[in-house]
Amino acid sequence: MKPLRHLAAGLLFLAAACLPARSALAAPPLQFTDSRGQQVTIAASPRRVVSLVPAITEMILRLGAADRLVGLTYHSVLPPASAGKAVVGGFLHPDPELVAALHPDLVFCAALQQPAMAPLAGRVQMVDLESRTIAEAFAHLRLLGEIFNRQAAAAAIIAEEKRQLRVIAAKVAKIPPGERQRVARFIGAGQALMVPGDDSFQNEYIRAAGGRPPVFGKKGPFVTVSPAAWRRFNPQVIYGCESDRQAVKILQQPGWREVDAVKNGRIFFFPCDLTCRAATHEGYFVSWLAARIYRHQFEQLANNVLPEKVIGKRPLEIGLDYIRQAEIIDSDIRDFRNRTLVLEFKRPLAVVSTLEGERRGITRVANHYFPPPSWGLGHHLGLAGLRSHTLEVLGLPAAKTAILFTGADMNNLAVVHRSFRDLTVYALVTAGVHSNAVRMAEDIGRYYEPGTINIILLSNARLSRRAMTRALISATEAKSCALADLDIRSSYTGKINRATGTGTDNIIVVAGEGVAIDNTGGHAKMGELIARAVHQGVIEAIYRQNGIVARRPVFQRLAERGVDLFALTAAVAPAGRIAALHQEVERLLLQPRYAGFLETAMAISDDCQRHLVCSLETYDRWCQTVAGEIAGGQPPAGLRLPAEPQLPPALEKALEALYRGALARLQTRKK
Repeated sequence: MKPLRHLAAGLLFLAAACLPARSALAAPPLQFTDSRGQQVTIAASPRRVVSLVPAITEMILRLGAADRLVGLTYHSVLPPASAGKAVVGGFLHPDPELVAALHPDLVFCAALQQPAMAPLAGRVQMVDLESRTIAEAFAHLRLLGEIFNRQAAAAAIIAEEKRQLRVIAAKVAKIPPGERQRVARFIGAGQALMVPGDDSFQNEYIRAAGGRPPVFGKKGPFVTVSPAAWRRFNPQVIYGCESDRQAVKILQQPGWREVDAVKNGRIFFFPCDLTCRAATHEGYFVSWLAARIYRHQFEQLANNVLPEKVIGKRPLEIGLDYIRQAEIIDSDIRDFRNRTLVLEFKRPLAVVSTLEGERRGITRVANHYFPPPSWGLGHHLGLAGLRSHTLEVLGLPAAKTAILFTGADMNNLAVVHRSFRDLTVYALVTAGVHSNAVRMAEDIGRYYEPGTINIILLSNARLSRRAMTRALISATEAKSCALADLDIRSSYTGKINRATGTGTDNIIVVAGEGVAIDNTGGHAKMGELIARAVHQGVIEAIYRQNGIVARRPVFQRLAERGVDLFALTAAVAPAGRIAALHQEVERLLLQPRYAGFLETAMAISDDCQRHLVCSLETYDRWCQTVAGEIAGGQPPAGLRLPAEPQLPPALEKALEALYRGALARLQTRKK
């Protein structure tokens, strides 16, 4: 979310809001006052809902009411259940005609969206729920639980977030007041710098994480700050959302760079879904933020506030005779909730692990999830120290356990099996591709950390040593194929490169028991089953973790390439026409014809980079035709997009055609 969109989003999340007041009686109809002060009556639980507010969308989906949600904006990517829902525009410019076409019986919208939704006034019931504090977010979640009859789910989510907030409060209470860090959230806006207002929930997050936010005497979603005031506050830690990475350049300029955080390189970035909204992850984000601010204090075991132990187990069904039991184990390690997949064998078996090599006499294999607040804590121990400490807490024998580590949540584990006659293969996969996806042979290796796409392979056959090592190739090729089929982009060179992996992937192949198998290559039936199970497992795991599916909105695919449509619009729009041009471009891309044009451009662009398409002459004529079609006449005059970001030629030509046509259409309307 770029500067102007930050302002708009702030108006959404931080506008004055009234806590929903239920009638004294719990019986329907449900009555409450929404954030605009209007009295709302819900006669019956809605069956068809459109949510134009990402925070509300997140709440509805986490409550388990995905079947009620029929439409959303393209700014709602997570939770995964958002995938496949109808897109009715962006947050700033939802299309009322697309909303009406979904025949909703309830629409959640923000005050900022009221003008756009005016045509639907009186035709559709609209509700405004905007959270400016953590308490209001919890109150809105409870209300939605009642609206959708998901009260127990709402209570469980709130209880878990409050638990995490209590843990962090206890941890930071151990930090002396003199060591509390000055922390600022920043947003770059051209040559200016903006921060949340004094009354922002984002400053509440900082305080909950044990930090000291700035007090500039200004209220509102985001406010400007002068270089002098910035230097007087002198932040020791600065953070932003992922969309602020480009804007960080302002912090290197005179007037802004003379603060401790910049001098010491303490600038952090977090997912926009966490930093920019108060929804269902308050405790989770505060934990992550606090762990970044106070990493040194948090990694000292003496500062733990919870005992390190297993706190729960739940079974997992794996249909192989030599599996004694399979389960997901929840544990508290370094005060954060970890989860581990553990498979116990009836007899010791051999395994091949890309993390630990070949091992024999193994009775258990495991895949252990470290949550983001834990990332970096204990890394000074090295892999051996992390392994030893984790297995000790879990009560697993180090000499007989083969373990992988991942940053992908074990709640998002994909379990896929494929069979042919008497052969069966299981692939147990965790995967995440949002932050460290790479294209091997193109991207630069910079660091090491435990795995992201982790695969455990099991079968009802007895694999030879040769078969186990050959299975690594079959599984890796299938993984890379899945990433290509989803068009997963490199996190470093995504404009031009698809990813082949995440750079931290690992595989365990279990020898198994049954008929002897010596070949798991691509021409062998066992190799085919391995590849099919892994391919589907990776696709499912990425969906569960990141909410990515093949048929996703073109807006999302552009963002994955680092293309910010709002930034492009701001760079080429005439004075005072940024909002109008951005709305026009959004409307065009909501049409399958023009979305398909850009999707085709992306495919052509990738092949151009591989020198598989050597001439763009015919493609150039197509771009001219599209520009003219949008303009409603002759192809409009040429247009050059800004040099930053640098786009591959084919994609740049398509975006230029889109903007040329949109600009010409606006000029025609103005006349």
